[in-house]
Amino acid sequence: MVKRKAEKQQAAAPLSAVAARKARQQQAQAQALAAEKPSQVDSIPEPPSKKPRHEPESQEQETPAKSPRNDNPPLRRSSRRSDAIDRRESVERKETKKVEVAQESLDRQIQKEIEDQVPSDSDMSEPEAVEEDTRMDPIAAPDEESEEEAGYESPAEFPVQVQEFPLSKTRLNKSNVVYSDEETLCVRIKEKMSLVLVGQYDLWVKRGLVSLMGAKLHPSPQVYRVYAPSTHSLPVIKCVAGVDGVAEVEIKSCSTGITRLGDLSPLYQCVWNGKKTPADKFTLKQAPSSCRRSFSVLNTSADDSLKRHLRPLHLEKQWSAAIKSLSQRGGRLRTLVCGPKGSGKSTFSRYLLNHLLSPAPQTETNYCNTDGVAFLDLDPGQPEFSPMGQVSLTHVRAPVFGPPFTHPSLDGSRQGTIVRAHHIGATSPREDPDHYMLSAVDLMDRYHALLASYPQCPLIINYPGWIFGLGLEVATWLIRTLGLSDVVYMSEKGPGEVVEPLAQAAHHAAIRLTTLPSQPTDFVSRSSAQLRAMQMQSYFHMDRPDPLATPLWSATPLARTRPFRVRYAGPTPGIRGIMVLGSAIQPDILHEVLDGSIVSIVALESPTPILGHSSSTSSSDPDSESPATPLDTLITRAPTTNLPYLFSGSGSTNPPDPKTTRSLGLALIRSINPNTQHLELITPIPPRQIQAALTDGESHGIILVRGTLDNPNWALSEEYHSARAAQKRHRDQTSDNQASKPSSQEQEKEDQTSALLNHRIRQASNVPWMKVIEDHSRWRREQQQRGSAHLWKLKKKAYPGSESEGEW
Repeated sequence: MVKRKAEKQQAAAPLSAVAARKARQQQAQAQALAAEKPSQVDSIPEPPSKKPRHEPESQEQETPAKSPRNDNPPLRRSSRRSDAIDRRESVERKETKKVEVAQESLDRQIQKEIEDQVPSDSDMSEPEAVEEDTRMDPIAAPDEESEEEAGYESPAEFPVQVQEFPLSKTRLNKSNVVYSDEETLCVRIKEKMSLVLVGQYDLWVKRGLVSLMGAKLHPSPQVYRVYAPSTHSLPVIKCVAGVDGVAEVEIKSCSTGITRLGDLSPLYQCVWNGKKTPADKFTLKQAPSSCRRSFSVLNTSADDSLKRHLRPLHLEKQWSAAIKSLSQRGGRLRTLVCGPKGSGKSTFSRYLLNHLLSPAPQTETNYCNTDGVAFLDLDPGQPEFSPMGQVSLTHVRAPVFGPPFTHPSLDGSRQGTIVRAHHIGATSPREDPDHYMLSAVDLMDRYHALLASYPQCPLIINYPGWIFGLGLEVATWLIRTLGLSDVVYMSEKGPGEVVEPLAQAAHHAAIRLTTLPSQPTDFVSRSSAQLRAMQMQSYFHMDRPDPLATPLWSATPLARTRPFRVRYAGPTPGIRGIMVLGSAIQPDILHEVLDGSIVSIVALESPTPILGHSSSTSSSDPDSESPATPLDTLITRAPTTNLPYLFSGSGSTNPPDPKTTRSLGLALIRSINPNTQHLELITPIPPRQIQAALTDGESHGIILVRGTLDNPNWALSEEYHSARAAQKRHRDQTSDNQASKPSSQEQEKEDQTSALLNHRIRQASNVPWMKVIEDHSRWRREQQQRGSAHLWKLKKKAYPGSESEGEW
């Protein structure tokens, strides 16, 4: 009887509404209690309550009003229920208000902690839900390859609201602006205050002590080049100590050509500063309206005209303490930085590097760095000072202020030099762990040789995010064998099956293990694959003229760049062989495998440079005068092109021996001419380095090595994007000239130029593996339906399947 009565009450619409509201009330009360707990930082929004199955909620609310008579007892009970509903709705509104107040209080508390007690100004605009406008041309690039670990990085499923976020603690006014003109801005910054800019600029510290990306910059004639693109967190210029509590810095515009790379790829568009910010307008009152610096001062992210997801680059307190502790070791420091993917290893390593290169004059150990810092980069997927696919040892002499694509190579730079590099041929060492470990050991041996000239040179080793399974075994092996002093693991949430083997290996080697929290999870405007493409494109377009200390970038498409012509057959070939890493291929398809691919130019230092072939197998005659005989026995000529296919192994290729080979850099094979037996290569390697590798007395020639790197899709579309950019500039110029009524000759010349540009665009559109989309708005709608087209969501887990490390 009781059960049937309960079933009847559950089927009634008014009771179902009461039950639904009661459930919402209980959820609101539970949320309010949870929000009041100081340990909980992120509140969980209330899920939508389940609606009645039979009647909509609007009908439930109208049910008591439809009663024909008021003297019916059941209807009086319904009226009482209605009164109870009204009372519960009133209580619910109060509870909801209470939750909102508690949530606002928590938001203010969190924001206060993030801003480090930055006062909020009343003139800040409300946050807008605007996606970043990349202003891409109507072209659909090929689909990006999947990430190394599926599910760890993906486009945002929902459009992300770009909220107003405080950036600078210093607001420019008449009291802190010393002078300003069209190119220069001099600012006074009080102690503990900061300044954030977007763009590129030269920084000169005139008074006081300033910190920037881990470096302590003292007053000196030295000028530092800073790159602050929106693809990464923006560097923060902070006053640490000053004269009378104030530091004075001069910021000056610079022109490097890197902004022109936006004419070659949409990935480089909307990366630097946009229109004038309120701070720029204040400091450029006397300048013409057309004046535009290469940098912009930002008070909050709402000042950005492009409405991008901008965040400052803050240093965790535990990170700062660890950097200070590690730097006290001075020249005895040998540290390995490891951790899960996306945990901040590269950022921490860059901070530590800058801190070691610019120590304070008075420290506890009185250590002054004059020998530079050795940076052993073992991450072939996201290297710091070399193009992807390589591991390298770099001797850095000056701090670096910018993401990796602003310094993809240090060859010939006053900032540092690449001591030695090896081509892994992949973005992950899992393809060939043995070759990877041999390369790491050889680079470590080169570091010990470097200590003979620079005995006080510390070492930083950047290990990739390959920290599970076989990668963990490689990491523990490196800890036991490289003779380190410290190991830094970038995750406080384990897991135990990773931390415990690392701790045991560190204990066995008698070195210290430091565990640090990973950086906060955030949205980024470029995925890892896109950042790799940007770094590769920057590498191939960068040049370092000898008189200049800073690099320059060329916006000329690679299709219009003059290539190197190298003979691959004949009496005096420029290359001795071509190797394809991985499985063996048929020599007759070598032409298709190489055409339009990225290869490494590898210099040989021994007549037997391939793993598995010792010098004893080279020749039975000790008086043999041809050291190339062992290598020639491994070469097979392609039937139609006569290309020298170099293969050694059973099933898979034996890679070059790291002890007897080194990588000079990367090259793009533009074309292969079987008639003249020449290769056309496009490479940023200085010709003097290639010539030295060929003419050196200890050299045994050069080979080309092709790995499994990402296809250079960016190179295929450069000519198209360049033509579109030229057409846009011509149209803007034509529209400006229309006001002056050009003559018939000028009009005819403009029409001819327009026709030539249209013809150039049509020719550039006929490129394989590239599809031009005419209806660009439709493509944008499709991208928005798939999710946020311009923001990527980083998911950092301690191990696959875990819920740690702030998964979104």
